[in-house]
This record gives sequence, C-alpha cells and structure tokens, in this order.
Amino acid sequence: MIPHHPVTLDQSINSHENHHDKPEEACGVFGIYAPEKDVAKLTYFGLYALQHRGQESAGIATFEGKHVHLHKDMGLVSQVFNESILEDLPGNIAVGHTRYSTTGSSRKVNAQPAVVDTRLGKLALAHNGNLVNTIQLREELLKSNFNLVTSTDSEMIAYVIAEEVNAGAEWLEGSIRAFHRCQGAFSLVIGTPDGVMGVRDPNGIRPLVIGTLDSSPVRYVLASETCGLDIIGAEYLRDVEPGELVWITENGLASFPWNQQPQRKLCIFEMIYFARPDSLMHNETLYSYRMRLGRRLAEESPIEADIVFGVPDSGIPAAIGFSQTSGIAYGEGLIKNRYVGRTFIQPTQSMRETGIKMKLNPLKDVLFSKRVVIIDDSIVRGTTSRKLVKALRDAGAAEVHMRISSPPVTHPCFYGIDTDTQDQLIAATKSVAEITRQLEVDTLAYLSWEGMLVTTKEDTNSFCSACFTGDYPVPIPEQVKRSKLILEKAVV
Repeated sequence: MIPHHPVTLDQSINSHENHHDKPEEACGVFGIYAPEKDVAKLTYFGLYALQHRGQESAGIATFEGKHVHLHKDMGLVSQVFNESILEDLPGNIAVGHTRYSTTGSSRKVNAQPAVVDTRLGKLALAHNGNLVNTIQLREELLKSNFNLVTSTDSEMIAYVIAEEVNAGAEWLEGSIRAFHRCQGAFSLVIGTPDGVMGVRDPNGIRPLVIGTLDSSPVRYVLASETCGLDIIGAEYLRDVEPGELVWITENGLASFPWNQQPQRKLCIFEMIYFARPDSLMHNETLYSYRMRLGRRLAEESPIEADIVFGVPDSGIPAAIGFSQTSGIAYGEGLIKNRYVGRTFIQPTQSMRETGIKMKLNPLKDVLFSKRVVIIDDSIVRGTTSRKLVKALRDAGAAEVHMRISSPPVTHPCFYGIDTDTQDQLIAATKSVAEITRQLEVDTLAYLSWEGMLVTTKEDTNSFCSACFTGDYPVPIPEQVKRSKLILEKAVV
C-alpha cells in the first residue's frame, strides 16, 4: 500500500504504527463506451490519473461482443500493465479499477473488476465505497448456491445483479432490483455486452462523473474524478446524481433515477483530502476549496509566526490560504521525495534510531530560529505528526505551531475509508490540549466543523461528516458497528 501523501519521516515506514496515520481511500473506477477508440489504453490512462485513490491492485476488463478480456494484478497501474498486455484487451467497452482494500484483504483474488456470468452474458463490476449489509447479502447468496471466490462486498454486488438477471430480468431492471438490496456507499461502473452503467447510491457518498469524447457520434466516459477525464481529453459533462443509473450504449446516454428519495451526502473528506486538487467539484477545483479552508483556519486560529508551510502535498493549498489571510510569509519547509513507493527493504534498528528520512526532509536553513506554522489536512493517530514536529525542532525551528484544515477525527468510517477502530483515533480519546502535549507543539488548532462546511459554499446538509460527528447517514448494523465504534458519540 502506498498512501496518498503520508508523512513518514523516520522509523519503520512499513510498520503498523504508521499504517493508519492518514485515512486511506477505497478505490478509483473508470468506464468507457467507444467502439472507434482503443478503450483499454484510454482506461489505462484514466486509472493512471486515479492512482491516488488506491495503490494495491489494478485491473481492466474489455468487452468484445459477448467475450470478456480481463487483466488484473497486484501493484500500481504502471506495474500491472504494459503495451503488450493492453494490446491483448480488444473491445468497444472497458471497465477499470484501482484498489485500496477496505472490505476484503489485499490479495490478487480480491482485485477488480469482478467478472461474473449471467444468462445475458458476463458482467464486469468496479466498485468504490463500502456496503454495510455484507453479512446479510453473503448469507442470501450462499443460500442461493453462489460460489463466492473473494471476500469483497464488490463481488457480492455483482452476484446480486446476476441473481436478479438469472431470475428473468433484463440488465437495467435486474440491476436496479439489486441496488435496492445494497445498503451503504457504492459508486459503480458496470460493463455488459450491451453497454456500460454508472451508478451511485442514494446518498452519493462517493463521487462519480460523466465525460464526453470529441467524436461523432459522441462517446461517453465514467470516472471517479474529473482528473480521470482530463488525462484522455474528455470534457466533463456532469456528475452521476445520487440514486441515479446512467446507461451508455450505441444509442448514447440514458438516465434512470432508480431511487425515489435520494439525499445527497457526499463524503466531505473527498473535498478536504482524497480527491486530487485539480479535480472539479461544485464547478471549481478542489484546490480553491482547500485554499478557502486555510483562510478560514487563519481567521479562527490566528498566531504570530515567521513562516507558514504545508505538509506536502495535501496541506499546501490550505497553507497558501492561511498565508494570504494571516499575512505570514508562505514558504517551503519540507521537501518531499516523490519517488518513494512501496519498499520491502526494512530499515535497520540503527537507521530507525537515527531517523531515516524516506519521504520528507526539512529545509534547515529555512527553519532555523524561525517561528513556524505547519498546516496539515488531518490528524488520525498522531504518530507521524509527532515525528514531524520533532524533525522541525531538530532542524532548528524556534517555535512549532500546527494548524489542521479539518475538525478532529473522532469516529471511524464505514463507507469506504479505511480508518482504525475508534480507540486508535487520537481525537476520540484525547482533548486538543492533550494532543498538543503529545505532539509536543507550541500550539495546535483544528478548523471548526461549521467552518469546514460553510466554506464549501454549498448546502451544509448535503455532506457526510460522520468521521467528525458520529452522525452516520446510512444506519450501521450493530454487528458491523461493534467492530469499529467502541466509544461514546462526539459532541460537535
């Protein structure tokens, strides 16, 4: 697993201690219907742009009539595919996936797309999100004698669709019946011999967008984020709406609102951290939103200092915004090694003790004798934040003030973000004053919950912020809840 942008300044870069110091995204999905194009290669580039959403495995399935070509394996997109593999994936439809495991362990058998047989032919499904009723679905499928070969909820969705289709339904009717049996977060791209579906759950917790290719007739693309469209020259058309199914075929794009009571609850962490800063949400780049978070943070928690900088890369837009409002000079205090990937070479104990700086290195002459403000997007466990503060002090910083562009994370996510059990979340068990002492910073301040939502400039009720409040928009079954939620509900 290569986290999106973790701070691993030293010790045990592959240890469990650092494993969850940032939330991990579930997956990136991509789909395309374009008979005139090399759909496998376009999907490869789309997944390449969505690599930040998952780094454990990657896969592409293409449809050549009723025949499906599939290649998937563990590793990064660039490691899983090459020119010859892509040439062996012909067809006019493609579905792609890049995975970080949330339900189901990180093994090749759990890589997606999930391909299953139905009476109408094969379907290939790529899923971003997490179901909360997997125990119930698994029991239903086992009773129906389905042979579940993986431990993923994504395979279960595919088999539920297959069950409905095999009972006599056509693709759309069977799929919609299946979605009504699924509870939780799911943004899906589903390939069939007849076309591609793009689907979001009634709350639209995970994103999914539609793009168009400059072709005649117009061809359509689906991706988790607009950056997956930009890379192949597709134009952003619109989002797939919560509770909507779009059906892309030779006839173009058709929309089917499959749930009559959608209530938008987009994951606010998509905007704060997960999605790439150049991706569009609400008709602006997330870079703009993250800069506003920094400005609001400077208004809420001012401080006197000499320099402000962000933890590369996700803290940078908020740091620029903080600088603009506070008047504190913006600079770079940390340099990121962007070529650090997964390594299976463990540092020696002496390396750990001296502090092997694999991913971030402080600029000593910039920091020496300065009062510094460091901006990050979140603190989950706090282990790497403390190491970061120590590195800044070792580099000669006179004062270290930390500002976080989101509220304290007090609750685990059940909708497709891999977070620890509640007792491992530092803000669930400690006050801000206690965290300040543990991190050994001079001051620490988080952005307010209200500030985070108001800064979106959207309806503040249209976001899921359960990781900050414990207010889950989709009810969590007790058996699932007990696995992670073990402390009291937070008060915002």
